[in-house]
Amino acid sequence: MDEIVYLNGSFVPLGEARVPVTDYGFLFGYGLYETLRVYNGKYFRLDAHLKRLNKSAQSLSIPIEIGKIKEIILETTKRNPYDNGRTRLTLTPGPGSLLLDPNSCKNPTILCTVVEYKPLTPETYAKGYSTIIYNGRRNSQSIISGMKATCFTQSSLAKQKAHQMQADDALLLNEKGLLAEATSSNVFVVNHGVIKTPKTGGGLLPGITRQVVIELASNLGLNFKEADIRLSELKTVDEVFLTNSMFEILPVVKIEGRPIGSGKPGVITAKLATAYKLLVQTELV
Repeated sequence: MDEIVYLNGSFVPLGEARVPVTDYGFLFGYGLYETLRVYNGKYFRLDAHLKRLNKSAQSLSIPIEIGKIKEIILETTKRNPYDNGRTRLTLTPGPGSLLLDPNSCKNPTILCTVVEYKPLTPETYAKGYSTIIYNGRRNSQSIISGMKATCFTQSSLAKQKAHQMQADDALLLNEKGLLAEATSSNVFVVNHGVIKTPKTGGGLLPGITRQVVIELASNLGLNFKEADIRLSELKTVDEVFLTNSMFEILPVVKIEGRPIGSGKPGVITAKLATAYKLLVQTELV
């Protein structure tokens, strides 16, 4: 199936979509994106994704109408009726001067794609992920660390290194040596019944799923806090899990080849994963 995509005012087959070579997303990695999972044509926390996009677009001086963006996403979804889909909304300042001059960009590029998504198998969740610690550091002082920016070189290199080491993903620390996030997801740890995740402002993207997990922990009466997490702590925790909008809540059972806890997905991770799936079904729009 050749998916239908939205690009700058038109719906066209994916294979025919073209972006100018002078687009600043291509030239300079100057842009934003949001990735959402489609559940039988519906979305979970779509407005939260759009709110984050709008806030970041304002910070980068990219003019958009968030109501129009929502219409684009919903219409593109209708034209690609997958039971399980992956939607990506990409936003850049558009084409401009070959010399770095953001003021030369007059027409933002808006691209929306909806493609089929094959969820991870139950066996993958039961087995859990293995991770490495990547040497490159997230910069907690960077203006874009809290944005879902298109400049993804560091995460790509980290993911590549993980695969070279026969692992599934990589964890990244910030310049202070504190845990920040994984390549495209947030990180939670559980120790002695206490759930912890790195503080915002520590070089991580505050994920939408991350916020949902924080809400669920409160609703379930679980002990939770945002806190600094040092590398040494990762060696002694009972559970670790990753969160993002596509795979939801995914257990991590090894870090640098060392088993976490029993080496199997933990009880609290499973409880949160079940609660998350139930919440999704009640809130889909």
